[in-house]
Amino acid sequence: MGFVLDGLAAEGYDREYSDGQLLRRIVRYFGPFLPTMLVVALSMFLVAALDALLPLLIALGIDRVGDAPPEALWGRTGWLLGAIAVAGVGSWGLNFLRQWLTAKAVGNVVLQLRLDAFEAVMARDMSFYDEYSTGRIVSRVTADTQDFSTVVTLTLNLISQLLQVIIIALILFWINPRLALIALAIAPFIVAAALAFRRVARRTTRQARRVLAEVNANVQESITGIGVAKAFRQEQAVYDVFKGVNAQSYALNLRQGLVFSAIFPILGTIAGIGTALVVYAGGASVVAGAVTPGQWFLFVEAVAFFWFPLTSIASFWSQFQLGLSASERVFALIDAEPRVSQTGAVAPARLRGRITFEGVVFGYTPFEQVLRDFDLTIAPGETVALVGHTGAGKSSIGKLVARFYEFQGGRLLVDDHDLRSLDLRAYRRQLGIVQQTPFLFSGTVRDNVRYARRDASDAEVVAAAGSIGGGDWLEALPQGLDTEVSEGGRGVSMGQRQLIAMARILLQDPAILILDEATASVDPLTEAQIQEGLETVLHGRTAIVIAHRLSTIREADRILVLRQGEVIESGSHAALIAAGGHYAQLYDTFFRHQSPDYVPEGLPGA
Repeated sequence: MGFVLDGLAAEGYDREYSDGQLLRRIVRYFGPFLPTMLVVALSMFLVAALDALLPLLIALGIDRVGDAPPEALWGRTGWLLGAIAVAGVGSWGLNFLRQWLTAKAVGNVVLQLRLDAFEAVMARDMSFYDEYSTGRIVSRVTADTQDFSTVVTLTLNLISQLLQVIIIALILFWINPRLALIALAIAPFIVAAALAFRRVARRTTRQARRVLAEVNANVQESITGIGVAKAFRQEQAVYDVFKGVNAQSYALNLRQGLVFSAIFPILGTIAGIGTALVVYAGGASVVAGAVTPGQWFLFVEAVAFFWFPLTSIASFWSQFQLGLSASERVFALIDAEPRVSQTGAVAPARLRGRITFEGVVFGYTPFEQVLRDFDLTIAPGETVALVGHTGAGKSSIGKLVARFYEFQGGRLLVDDHDLRSLDLRAYRRQLGIVQQTPFLFSGTVRDNVRYARRDASDAEVVAAAGSIGGGDWLEALPQGLDTEVSEGGRGVSMGQRQLIAMARILLQDPAILILDEATASVDPLTEAQIQEGLETVLHGRTAIVIAHRLSTIREADRILVLRQGEVIESGSHAALIAAGGHYAQLYDTFFRHQSPDYVPEGLPGA
């Protein structure tokens, strides 16, 4: 079954915890609910005592019926029937109370655990999302946190059953020590058999959790890319991939089911052997007159009560691995070490926007170095356009300024503050980012503009939106700012997404702007609106522009030409064209056709 485990290796941030480490951590989550858990513990003790009392009352009734004349039968057993009814009803009521309080406490703990897991997801660096699948992360936050409750429920049941075993063991010794020793002699074999399943159960359940994450990741990716699949008529190929992942999930879940299904028949067989020995020895004692029929019945009943919690406790460790595996995956996500580490938490005042790279060394992986001893100074309020071939390092510079990634050497200063010494939340409030493909959240256009400042008034939102392209673009929206937008921005055009993103930035009013211009084709009117919006957004701010439009490049204060992580040319558009270097070649190849006076070869005037 080697193929079953293909592609299910641990994630880079996964770690293995011992059972003790996981249990101690789980217990800490129950700290705030200590009073509730004390009531649960008392209820469990009383339920165990009442359950153990039932066979005692029945055995006493058998002995009283055996030597009582018919006319005295009710007088001798009436109160016993009442006591049995009270014990049964009391056990049911207390058990209901225990289950209700347990469900409430477990629900609160799962709620807190899921909050902690989601908080960890929000705190992870961008490199984390570059490396790990979104669907697998989602699986840990949703499915694994829910399965965490399995650990708690099993643990509470274990405590209840352990109390029951102790009470019944004492009763067995009180009835007949010799028969009790025979029953207890079987117990080590039951425990040993269960523990033998523990390791294989842990390994199997861990793989089952991973394959569930793989299924979630595949579904998430398939739905996200469904448009591409349909465009290339690859629905069958997408289905075939999912079919393979689903078959892998089926095989592992079947394997897990076989492991858990095998433990109970084995334990039941061992317990049956023990029961047979006790029945034989007890029957011989009744014939010999050593014990009464009622005591013998009590012993047989007590042994039956004894085996059930004992086998449950023994099998607990195998079933327990399901919850522990889920807990292990959640805690690994929470404990993942951040790659971006701050040495301080200085909250800067309003930034002027001076950015300085001093010998910065950066690579996304140890084997891929993007920037080598990189030096650059951007003056406050300056707009710098970055141009160069793919892989030259343009986007990396913006990502480092945004502090999305950790650099491996040198210093990066903002207003002469080491970027590592700043409070990131306070710093990013003064940092605006417009991505190449702007992402919009489900809601209205107004909600998406206000996303930059949740406390902004409607008047401020309207003013920001109206300042982009003169506000004419709002007239093309069916309900203006109240137009509904679906997840990702569906419902509005790409050009409109860019205009909304610019309005969002204008409302934020950042001191530093990182702009990755979109390459999407838009109509001339939207192009003009976007260009006008850019001029509004860039005014008075330090801006790093990963340029794709000639109009933006021409308006930049300085153009930096990058090649393999180095600045090979710097200057204005006119000066670089006059120099006839690498920029002039890029211009002729990629930008000349964007010029208003450009005439393709072969046409009049070329």
